[in-house]
Amino acid sequence: MKNKRIVGAERAQLAAAVAERYAAGDSVREIAEAIGRSYGFVHRLLEEAGVTLRPRGGNRRKAAASV
Repeated sequence: MKNKRIVGAERAQLAAAVAERYAAGDSVREIAEAIGRSYGFVHRLLEEAGVTLRPRGGNRRKAAASV
């Protein structure tokens, strides 16, 4: 798939599949690696699909405070 232009219905299908994986918890980088595309390409697809992107940096929960 690398370096092949994806347009029309094929792009819409790919965007839907990427959005589904992102909603399931995969990161943009994980999806990009899995489909053989760049981070930027996947990011654009998610935006085209209307996905609200998660904040950067992964899980930011703080550890329980030690006493």
